[in-house]
Amino acid sequence: MDNNSQNFIVEKIRTQYMEKESTELDALRELDAKVKRPANVFAYVFGSISAIIMGSGMSLVMTDIGENLGMANAMIPGIIIGVIGMLMVIINYPIYKKFLGSRRKKYADKIITLSNKIMKG
Repeated sequence: MDNNSQNFIVEKIRTQYMEKESTELDALRELDAKVKRPANVFAYVFGSISAIIMGSGMSLVMTDIGENLGMANAMIPGIIIGVIGMLMVIINYPIYKKFLGSRRKKYADKIITLSNKIMKG
């Protein structure tokens, strides 16, 4: 192995153990993530729960699970549960947009100030 290759490998390994300097751009990215992450987590969790509820209702309607659970007629409860899940899925996006909008308003001043500072140099 020649000296240049060896130095490259040494530098590559060395940079993994050095402390990174925190820049204003890193701070802007962290602030942006701080705005979006809670809204995304909410939307994924609420959407998943909604889909499970909707699927449970569909399962009651389309299979014999209701009979196995001791229900004489599982059609009506299955439809009701399915519609509730469907409504939850439908309102997930508007709730997400409202939640994200409120977080954007909360952090807008900080983000704009920091982005202006970065753009001016």
